[in-house]
Amino acid sequence: MLLDTASLYFRAYFGVPDSVRAPDGTPVNAVRGLLDFIARLVQDHRPDELVACMDADWRPQWRVDLIPSYKAHRVAEEVPGGTDEEEVPDTLSPQVPVIEAVLDAVGIARVGVAGYEADDVIGTLAGRATGPVDIVTGDRDLFQLVSDARAARVLYPVKGVGTLQLVDEAALREKYGVDGSGYADLALLRGDPSDGLPGVPGIGEKTAAKLLAAFGDLAGIMAAVDDPSSALTPSQRKRLDEARAYVAVAPAVVRVAADVPLPEFDPALPAGPRRPEELDALAARWGLGSSLQRLLSVLPG
Repeated sequence: MLLDTASLYFRAYFGVPDSVRAPDGTPVNAVRGLLDFIARLVQDHRPDELVACMDADWRPQWRVDLIPSYKAHRVAEEVPGGTDEEEVPDTLSPQVPVIEAVLDAVGIARVGVAGYEADDVIGTLAGRATGPVDIVTGDRDLFQLVSDARAARVLYPVKGVGTLQLVDEAALREKYGVDGSGYADLALLRGDPSDGLPGVPGIGEKTAAKLLAAFGDLAGIMAAVDDPSSALTPSQRKRLDEARAYVAVAPAVVRVAADVPLPEFDPALPAGPRRPEELDALAARWGLGSSLQRLLSVLPG
């Protein structure tokens, strides 16, 4: 089971009241909400291995170099050293180090790699997996990793994590008209305002799906642009032709990396807390109470 951790703690933050606080009054709603999420996921799905995938770089420069608008609207401010800070709620940012410390003390593998997003870590791990993979995320971008052949599916939270939409290739074909391998091309053509991806003007989701059905993939669509006898309408041909510069660079931005240099780590779900004394101190300092106990109670030991 691969967790898109930031996606989940954002949902926890907005789903759990900020009246949930530590003894000193600091909000810990994202911390406790995420622990509750993980406990429920482990209880319901019993994964042998669990990895909390992290955004070591939520807006990698190599993606920005290709498409400058990538996540640009989510930048709070330019900070010294040329890196961007993501605009996040003021009371969420201080909770992230607490989340990291608690996961480490419990012994849940936490993996982030400089220069890459959590999506890239997930893509690399999913590609290396030798057995079934469940990807838990509220981000549709990861639908591109769905593969019935590799038994890779997405568990998409609908309400908390108690109600999850299981996304396999049948679900993708029903909703989007593509399978997992075609989803990245669909997203590229359609664009995604939430990520600052412009897409091809005039090519929406339904048109993109029809083009992929007709021509197979992005390369096939662009070959059709150069073929006067192809079934493209004049307006489609014009729009795609004018978007060549975007189409040339967008695949590297939209498709998750599959070759992230991962550190060594143990993905096995721990039988019990790895550093119990440290965990006890964190539980007392931050008032983690029943949320932490629920997680510990579903560990294999």
